[in-house]
Amino acid sequence: MKIQNIKDVTAFFKIIDECKGPVELISPEGDRINLKSRLSQYLSMATMFSNGYIRELDLVAHDKEDVERLLKYMYQGE
Repeated sequence: MKIQNIKDVTAFFKIIDECKGPVELISPEGDRINLKSRLSQYLSMATMFSNGYIRELDLVAHDKEDVERLLKYMYQGE
């Protein structure tokens, strides 16, 4: 799924932390990065969020409720 226009990094990772199953970031090279890992979150923030805003991320969530949670965040900012 594509998540777009992430402006609040803290809120985004709070939603990720609330997910029950794995949530993976798919890099442009096809690598899968576990966003539930604190280390991965810090590395992602340092590289991808360096300007405080990200236009688009490609994520894979393995739990149906997590997909719904991420879609709600994307459309409603909650």
